[in-house]
Order: sequence, then C-alpha cells, then structure tokens
Amino acid sequence: MSSSHEEIAPQRSDSSAVTSLKGERPDGEQHAYRINDSGGKKAQHPDEPIEPIPSLSTSAPYSIFDRRQKALIVTIVSIAATFSGLASNIYFPSIPAIASSLAVTPELINLTVTSYMIFQGLSPTMWASIADVHGRRVTYICTFLVFFAACIGLAETRAYAQLLVLRCVQSTGSASTIAIGAGVVGDITTREERGGYMGVFQAGLLIPLAAGPVLGGVFAQTLGWRAIFWFLAIYSGTFLVLLICFLPETLRALVGNGSIPPKGLSKSLLSIYVHRRQATNDASLAELQPTRSSSSGTNGKRKLPSIDFLSPLRILFGGEVTCAIVFLSIYYTVWQMTVTVMSTLFQQIYELSSIQIGLTFIANGAGSMIGTLSTGKFLDYDYKRFKAQYEKDLNSSPATDFPLEKARLRTIYLWSLLQISSTVVFGWTLDRGVHISVPIICTFVLGWAATSIQSVITTFLVDVFPKRSASATAALNLSRCLMGAGGTAAVLPITNGIGVGWTFTLFTGIMASAIALIEVQMRLGGKWRKSKEVEIMGEAMEKG
Repeated sequence: MSSSHEEIAPQRSDSSAVTSLKGERPDGEQHAYRINDSGGKKAQHPDEPIEPIPSLSTSAPYSIFDRRQKALIVTIVSIAATFSGLASNIYFPSIPAIASSLAVTPELINLTVTSYMIFQGLSPTMWASIADVHGRRVTYICTFLVFFAACIGLAETRAYAQLLVLRCVQSTGSASTIAIGAGVVGDITTREERGGYMGVFQAGLLIPLAAGPVLGGVFAQTLGWRAIFWFLAIYSGTFLVLLICFLPETLRALVGNGSIPPKGLSKSLLSIYVHRRQATNDASLAELQPTRSSSSGTNGKRKLPSIDFLSPLRILFGGEVTCAIVFLSIYYTVWQMTVTVMSTLFQQIYELSSIQIGLTFIANGAGSMIGTLSTGKFLDYDYKRFKAQYEKDLNSSPATDFPLEKARLRTIYLWSLLQISSTVVFGWTLDRGVHISVPIICTFVLGWAATSIQSVITTFLVDVFPKRSASATAALNLSRCLMGAGGTAAVLPITNGIGVGWTFTLFTGIMASAIALIEVQMRLGGKWRKSKEVEIMGEAMEKG
C-alpha cells in the first residue's frame, strides 16, 4: 500500500485509483471504502463507531480462533446470557413468600417484576455502547460485579424499598449480557456460520425458562426465599472468575481478527495462549502490527471516541431495521404475556400446586431450546443456499445488490404461523377446560416458534450492524422489554374482562397484522440501508 489511508477491498484485483462506495469482505459483509492514492482520508462505514483497524491481508482469516476456541467463547457468553432470564424466572415462585416476609401485598411484589423488566430494557443501551468502544471483556466484568453485589444485597433485604431498588440494580447488571454476547458472536463469526453459533447462544439464554421456576420453587419451599439470591451470588461469583480467566477480548475495533494482543484487563489466559502460538506459527501478527502503528497517529496509540449512549436509540428509530425490531417486539410480548398468565390460569382452572405449576414451564423452556438450536443451523443452510442461487442466477454477487433482507427474513412466515396457531389453541383450550396436556403442548410449540423468530431477527441485526452488534441487540432488547413490561401488566385485566379465549384471539389478530411489517422490511429495508449509508458517507467526506 502506498498510503496508510488506503483500503483495498479483498478479492478484487483492480488496483487503479478509483472511488467506490461499496465493497465486500471475505465473510460477505458489506462495508464502505474509498481508494485514494493521494493520501486522502477514506469515508467510514456507518456500522463502525470508531476508525476501523486497517484491512487484514487476504491470507489472514476473519478470526484467528479455531472451531474449538470459538465453541469455548460462545459457551462462555451463552452461560453469561443465562443470568438475565434466571434472575427473573427463579423469582416468580417466591413472590408469595417474599410478600409474607416483608409484610406487603403480592401486588407490590409484582411491581418489582415490572421494574426489573423496565431496567432489563434500559440498561443494555448503556452497557452495549461501552462494549462497542472499550471492549466486550471489560464490560462483562463490570456488569457481573454489579450483579454479584446486588444479589448479596437482596439476600439481606429487610424492607420493601430495598427490594425494589436492588431488583433494579440486579437487572442493570444482568440484562446486558445478552446484547454483549451477541456482539461477541458477531465479532468472531462470518455470515455463513453465524446462524449456527447464534442458535447455540440463544439456547443458552433460554435455559432459565425451564430451570428457573423449578429452582425457585425448590429454594422457596426448603431453604427460604433468601437462598435464591445467595445461590445467584455464588453462581455469578464463580462464573466471573472463569470469565476473567478464559474469555478473550473480541471487539474487532481493538483486536482486529484477534491477532492484535490486548492490553491490561483485556488480557485472558486464552488470548495469551493464542498469541503465543500465533507468534511462532503465523505471520499475520507481524503483518498487522506495523499497519496498526502507522495508522494510529504519531504516538502509535489509537484515539478512542467518546461513548455514544444514544447509539441503540439511533438504530431503533433510524429506519433501516425498525420494522423488524417492532415485529419481534410484538411477538415477544405475546409470548411473555402467555408465559406470565400461565401460573394463574393453571391454578384457577386445573387447581395445581406451586411445584406442579413450576413443572409446567419445562415444556416452554424445552421448546425454546430445541427451537433456537435447530433454527440456527437451518439459518446457516438457508443463507448459503440462497446466496449460491443468487450468484448462479447473476453469475456474480454484487455487494450493492445482494438482498440481505430476503435472505435472512424469508423463513419468518413459517415461525409466525406456528406461534399464531399455538397461541390461539392455548387460549381456547384453557377457556374450555380441555385436558392440561393440550395447553402444555401448545407452550412447547409457542416457545419453539418465538425463539426461532428471535434467532432470525437477531442474526439479521448482527448482519446489518456487524461493528455495532451489541448496540443493535440492545436496541432490540429495549423495544421488546418495554413492550413486554406493558403487556405483562395488562394481560390479566384483559383476561378478566373479555375471557381467556377471546383474549388470545385478540393477541393472534395483532400478530397476524404485524406480518405486514416484515413485508415492508423485505421490500424497502435494502433501499433504506443504502440511503443511510450514502448519507453518512457524505457527512464523513465533508468532515474529512
């Protein structure tokens, strides 16, 4: 390269001095670049919160981590993601015991559930923005320290106000693990393999749906409700030690494909091991280091921008993916309303005990895990098949024309039909008092469909915002959690007002209408993304 500002798109042989608006990396992700042989500044892609690390040579892999190391990393972030759902679901069976212990009504304890969901939506907007600038690993450590401290405080709670505040703090520490984990998966995987890894990640965060209520019931009836929070404190503390030891930094703006050694708290045993092997067996580290220094300024240090806490909000309301996010939020809300009302309706209609009610949640959790694992692999297969057919039809694959929305979202209709069908059957079987096995089977299908939709939309968001994947997932989390908080608060009054069967018929009507949002996203989403990219590139060129 003749200048540190040059960036030649991989897999292209034309080296003439031209200006192009689009390129495609080896993993198939689009990015903006500008070839400038006069040393001028290149425009920055809208996905990149800071100036990207210069391109790797064509011989360098997208990620230096091998399959086993990727599996370890995804396993760690999957376990981390369980804490948000576990802290929420393990709490439900203990609500009556906590109300009695603190001498308050169950309705007041339910407010702690609502407040938990509100902060579950709000807190990732802060942590994800930090993770997209200062790294995934450091942000993980900070969030788990907050969660660990909150759990100890909750175990020693003596007043309702203390419980309410600390539940908000607990949610602040745990909820962001989902957004940060999605960012990690996006850092180390290409589009062709991302669906499968994202499926494993999603399965991890869904385990609490099945295990949480059962554990909560056991603790509440044997050791007391405070044991729930002591368990969470011990679990999170132990996991934090393992995370510090083994989770490497993956943020591409800091470590590239992993070849650039992290510094300070960003180091882990795995990263040290990988870099020692890399130093002796691979030349990409030697290739990257001089490039990094030459593009970092006179002192060899890269200047980090200020943290953009509004990044998730810009993604949510920016237009490029708004329809997809709102669609998922609606389906997620109906799913959460169904799960929330299960315990009350099962107790009223089938006269189940607390432990029996906890066991009925296993079907929903099992369906969720099976659904997300199978859907992840299916997404990989379907994307490769679609891309191969597209290249065959056009004899090439222009990055500017590849229909990403259609490639990723076309399977949504299948999962939507399954969730709509299972929801309406669930409502009317409860309304008519049909044998309990039928609504339980419905919750299995509902969990399968709902998590499949989440896998599709989450993978799509990471594809669209590969360098801001944590912020994109935080935007999704903000929308679905706030909408879900309102829905779970309203479901019982609606059920008492118009009946169980008609309540769930209303929900299915809303979901059926929401399919129009996917149609709009598939037809217009690509145009919106390109228009936004050109707009941001123009602004970057003016500033440059």
